[in-house]
Amino acid sequence: MEEPAIEEGDNHRDVEVAPALISVHPDHKFIVVSIGSDLRVFDLQGGCSVTLVDDSSGPLHKDSIRAIRFGAEGELFVSAGDDKLVKIWNANSWHCISTVCSEKRVSAVAISKDGLFVCFADKFGVVWALNLDGFDENQVLVDKKAAPVLAHYCSIITSLVSVFPKKPLDGAHEIQSFCLGHTEFVSCLAFVCAPDYPEGFLVSGSGDSTVRLWDITSGSLLDTCEVGSQAGFLESNGREEEHYSAVIDLCTTPDGIMLLNCNLSAKSLSIAKVVSITGGSFIPTSLGTASCAEFLWMVTGVSTLHGLDSHSLARVRVISGFRISSPDSVEHEPTMLEDDEIPGGEKLLEKLQGSVSIENKVFSAAAEAVKMAMCNLLIKKQYSADKREFRKRTRNDKKIKQ
Repeated sequence: MEEPAIEEGDNHRDVEVAPALISVHPDHKFIVVSIGSDLRVFDLQGGCSVTLVDDSSGPLHKDSIRAIRFGAEGELFVSAGDDKLVKIWNANSWHCISTVCSEKRVSAVAISKDGLFVCFADKFGVVWALNLDGFDENQVLVDKKAAPVLAHYCSIITSLVSVFPKKPLDGAHEIQSFCLGHTEFVSCLAFVCAPDYPEGFLVSGSGDSTVRLWDITSGSLLDTCEVGSQAGFLESNGREEEHYSAVIDLCTTPDGIMLLNCNLSAKSLSIAKVVSITGGSFIPTSLGTASCAEFLWMVTGVSTLHGLDSHSLARVRVISGFRISSPDSVEHEPTMLEDDEIPGGEKLLEKLQGSVSIENKVFSAAAEAVKMAMCNLLIKKQYSADKREFRKRTRNDKKIKQ
């Protein structure tokens, strides 16, 4: 029997583009951008680029990076992705202190607030925890093994947040709760906490163009903010169905004020500000902010942009004016900073973007590629029955020995 033909690009996994990611140090010391397998770090305090040191042989990452994260105290940084490697970095010296091999490609990472555990999730829906007990910033962690915490509760994990139990390595034998309500894929998650609410609440963004607030203990839906419709992005094709603009990323701050206002005591969400990004071609693929600064950092870009000379084009932009330092302070409208106003200036752009400036023609073409790539990335692929069976047979764990 003749095998079904593979559609163009089906046998090339580089079609699965990786969006550019950005992560900001909690104290606004460092800005990190990842695009493809490239990890770029800039020291804001020193005003210089950072060289990563990894004693393991070979490149830092061999394939696309899918998740990056600073720890709550800023002592640790984690990167992971399609090369099935989870790398833990000392965020002071930027030495890799541990490299953990995952069985499958990694899609999300998290670090416990006390910095004792690193948690990561793979594409098969398994969540793993790694014990960092005994961490010394001057010492490399040897022979660290991850233990499964959750297994196969969903097919693909796109984002990960966690309130760690006292003994996470013992696993989670029961599901705490199901948070049901989104009508499309869940694209991003974050916790919002305050001194009065130490356990916090869960916030989720989705392809249904909503942001929802959840009680994590009961799984109850507390509030829903129709972001797309309130921001004027809900479209109709003239028929009954409507097109929703997906929520791509969430970024929370201690005071709960960003684009949305999260009232923890009232357990509600509301639109605080709608910020229009000048230049319609800039489509953020990731957001980041620090707990002590008024800047919202954004990056756009994806790896492996077919048809472009640059395979890893990234563009960084910054919005200032989000914070109100005290009740008596004058509120300033959020402002998109020009390139020469961005903290770190040209040196930062040179490091994180790859060049200080990007030609309008090149950026416009890249923006269209980013839009299409993100659309394809977020839409579930549809296959015929024959195609599904063929893809199953070509999976590494299903290949028939000849």
